[in-house]
Amino acid sequence: MTKYTALAITTNYWRPHSGYTDKILTAIENKVEDGDFVVVSEKAVSTSLGSMVDESTMEPSLTARALAGFWIRVVWGYPLGVLCGFGPRLLKRLRNYPLESGSRHKQVALQYAGFWQSLMFGSEGGIDGSNLPYSYVSLPLCNPEELAQKIQSQIQQKLQKNVCVIIADTDKTYKFRNFYFTPRPKPLKGIHSLGASLTFVLGRILKLKKSSTPLTAAGCTISAGEALKITNIADKARGPGSGATVWDMAARFHVEINLVTWEMLAAIKHKPVVIVRQTAKES
Repeated sequence: MTKYTALAITTNYWRPHSGYTDKILTAIENKVEDGDFVVVSEKAVSTSLGSMVDESTMEPSLTARALAGFWIRVVWGYPLGVLCGFGPRLLKRLRNYPLESGSRHKQVALQYAGFWQSLMFGSEGGIDGSNLPYSYVSLPLCNPEELAQKIQSQIQQKLQKNVCVIIADTDKTYKFRNFYFTPRPKPLKGIHSLGASLTFVLGRILKLKKSSTPLTAAGCTISAGEALKITNIADKARGPGSGATVWDMAARFHVEINLVTWEMLAAIKHKPVVIVRQTAKES
């Protein structure tokens, strides 16, 4: 069995247009070694690129309002939530899903992720509002392969280290025997993107082993199984940042969901980069 260690790197908060490649190089310099895996948060890169939407500017459609008022409050808040084994706190949040801001969020999901992804109760197609202020949500990267290759190339050229760069999302991938599937679109090759809500519900009901989802890898050839093991190690080392959900984030700062500020987020520790290192192989 291969054993790994993980080092989560604390950095300042990556604001929009803040130059993520330079921040990664500064963060890992004198820490990274040849053969390491450098796991980078998709959300942090997306935020740094300014790939965000201000949901307060959205005008929700009737479909978006129905999703917020019925689908989330009633369907996810009761039968689906109970089937998935959600705790009482999350069920309460879903049953009291905010109608106005929730409708605007669902409109973003419809426009950027499509109808089937918008049926998820959160993180629709990789859209994410945690660790972001006000009414902003980050969008999934449209070119993670190109960005991972750029990061890997910069590390090789400027730090003289040969590493494998993995960009990962916290959305879960489930394992059934040797079959890996996720509600998240466009995962790493070898992981199958299936059915959005159906995938999530099935994985939860069957209590399948789950891990955060690798989207791409640059600088190495890696199987889906190994990539999932590495991203799971990195995810545990990184922790939830300001909170695993927008509700948790707002609760941490004791404000309403849309009143979290850039300054609040900048005041806490962020760990957008994790170095995962193979330490030994046991027979």
